[in-house]
Amino acid sequence: MTLSALRDGGKRALAAALADLERNPEGEKAQALLDVAWREPKAHVVGVTGPPGVGKSSLCAALVAAWRKAGKTVGVIAVDPSSRSSGGALLGDRVRIVHDSADEGSFVRSMAARDRLGGLADQTLAAMVVMRALFDRVLIETVGVGQSETDVAGVADTVVFCVQPGSGDSLQFMKAGIVEIPHLIVVTKADLGAAAERARTDVAGALTLATAGDDWPVKTLAVSSRSGTGVDDLMAALEAHRSHLAADNRLAVARHRQSEGWVVESLRERFGREGIARLGRLGFDLSLKPGAQPFLRLRELGAILGEKR
Repeated sequence: MTLSALRDGGKRALAAALADLERNPEGEKAQALLDVAWREPKAHVVGVTGPPGVGKSSLCAALVAAWRKAGKTVGVIAVDPSSRSSGGALLGDRVRIVHDSADEGSFVRSMAARDRLGGLADQTLAAMVVMRALFDRVLIETVGVGQSETDVAGVADTVVFCVQPGSGDSLQFMKAGIVEIPHLIVVTKADLGAAAERARTDVAGALTLATAGDDWPVKTLAVSSRSGTGVDDLMAALEAHRSHLAADNRLAVARHRQSEGWVVESLRERFGREGIARLGRLGFDLSLKPGAQPFLRLRELGAILGEKR
């Protein structure tokens, strides 16, 4: 399956390609598609995360509607909790994110987290790379973060962390690991009035601890997906961060760091810490050259470890 075929084939072709990626991610066709898609990034990738029940799906639905109204094509990856019996996603995309299934300009894919603890599914990055080459915007909704589930920072250009008024989420935000990942903080259910403003103030007070990894000043907004209050402000903030990344080569640098991190993490999952150490003893550097393909590098290093076992 080629990118041009996916562009011509619409939703059905993309769904089939993503299913193939999940079934056989190491296959020759899948790897060829990923290598080509990596070279042709198009979309701004936005990750939406936060505690379960905070209103991420409603916020994502509002973003999809706003982007489509602005004429942008949108691909969504909704990472779901998993069934203990089948391992599949417990919640379907039609339930989680309300969208027009007949709209060829929007596409939603549910992926099961299974036993992965980072808030994403095993194949989220691969699906993101393909969709990033096809859409104007890619939206990734995580399962819901705790203290360790911060993987979204490794696949998204802009991370939105959601906080619910009156729930103690502002304290959750202050925990180490979480405080370091967002570029924007959204207090959901802004129509609750004083409670929402109090949560926004609490989070704003915690921002002295926040480091988004560059000179971007982390922003706090109050949004109501139900009434639409604050959605325009959120759209403007997302666009501002996209423009910020486009300046001074920031986006290329950030994506390169993500790629290096993904290669190391993938090797660690397959071969353990000893595998990483073995590569070091053999004199292999895990870093990527600028513009290098992470999928190709992973295949090369994985082959070396396989041969040396």
